[in-house]
This record gives sequence, structure tokens and C-alpha cells, in this order.
Amino acid sequence: MLIIFGGLPATGKTTIAQTLAKQIKATYLRADTIEQTLALTGKIPKDMEDMGYRIGYSLATENLKLGNVVIADSVNPFNITREAWRNAAQSATSKYLEIEIICSDKTIHQQRAETRITDIANFTLPTWQKISDRYYEPWITKQLTIDTTTTSVQQAVALIQQHI
Repeated sequence: MLIIFGGLPATGKTTIAQTLAKQIKATYLRADTIEQTLALTGKIPKDMEDMGYRIGYSLATENLKLGNVVIADSVNPFNITREAWRNAAQSATSKYLEIEIICSDKTIHQQRAETRITDIANFTLPTWQKISDRYYEPWITKQLTIDTTTTSVQQAVALIQQHI
């Protein structure tokens, strides 16, 4: 199974995705980690478009074919990226679960964005202004929405496990 996360930065998706990955022993793929690793080589253009996502799709498909549960952690802002994750699962004849993580309270969301610390070496987190201005298409195919304003990490993980 491919568990596809999406949501704006600082909503809590990485914390939930990593906690779930530890609990169910899933393969964890994070677009930020892939893209930062590519950027640190110095051989990749600063604006790498969808390169990190494309690598993620390939790694997901390969791990799904091996029978692994895979968690894909990315902002996943466009319908085209969401479709590509679904296609990765389908090409491995695997099921998928699409989960959007939101933080409906803008004050809490802003506080999280302004106080969080990166866990990726040399990675610059987006500012609240960049998060607020980011284009993010409405997600029409998701099976689950979790609002971290009212749902704890443990509750979110339990809810996701019910849907797996």
C-alpha cells in the first residue's frame, strides 16, 4: 500500500507521517529530503522543478513491487502530482490511501511555521509568507482529511491505521 500525504508546510504532516512509518515499519519517502540531497550535490539547478517528486514516484513503485508499505511525504500541491503518486501505486498493482493534513486555525499554523526547526541539514524552511502565498489546488480525490488544530499526532496515526 502507498500512503500518500499532502498539505501545506507546517501543518504537521511530516510528524504524523514519520510517526506512522515507525509504528507500521513502512518505507518512508520525503520529497524535501530527496530535493535537498540533490541540491547539496551542487550539480542540480536550484529550481529543480519536479525532479524530487519524480525520484519519489520511482522509489515508491520499486518498494511497492517488493511488497513494502510506502509512505510518501510531500506538500503534493497539484492534481498532477497527486495523480502521479496514484499512478505509482497502480503500476505496482498496489492500493493507495490519500491523506490531506490541514491546520484550519491560521494563528496556530503561523506559530508552527515560525517556530519549527528543520531536521534536514542545510535545508531552509519556507517562511509564513511563502506558505501563505503558495499555490495549492483543492484536493478532490483524497480519502481522508486530518485537521491538526483539533487532532493530536497519536489520534491522527490511529485514524490512518483504521483506514489502512
